[in-house]
Amino acid sequence: MSDERVGIDELLERVRSGLDRIEAREAHKAYEAGDALLVDTRYAALRERDGLIPGALVVERNELEWRLDPLGSHRAPEADRHDLRVVVFCNEGYASSLAAASLRQLGLHRATDVIGGFQAWKAAGLPVLLPRAIRE
Repeated sequence: MSDERVGIDELLERVRSGLDRIEAREAHKAYEAGDALLVDTRYAALRERDGLIPGALVVERNELEWRLDPLGSHRAPEADRHDLRVVVFCNEGYASSLAAASLRQLGLHRATDVIGGFQAWKAAGLPVLLPRAIRE
């Protein structure tokens, strides 16, 4: 174990240097083409406030590795192979970078995240199920 101390800004920079982060529109195109699993890790209050991305798998951040490990006994049915392109969303694109890096450590070598997160998706005018529609 190293005694090196790293602040979150430096850690985030290091993690992102190993990711092929993408813009929201690119994530949408990849999903539409069947080449990406969109994973929304935002907590419930944010999903209820801002809505959902249609077709995205909702996985709370604290369950992410268990649900997406292709070898795990608790995996989501969609997480069936290591070459799956997983595109992780958080609210603004910070926690999702750390999450994508963690998935890469599990062997999901195509895992990445969206620059700007859900807010960038919404700002780009991409599909969102609004909270009222979710409840109905």
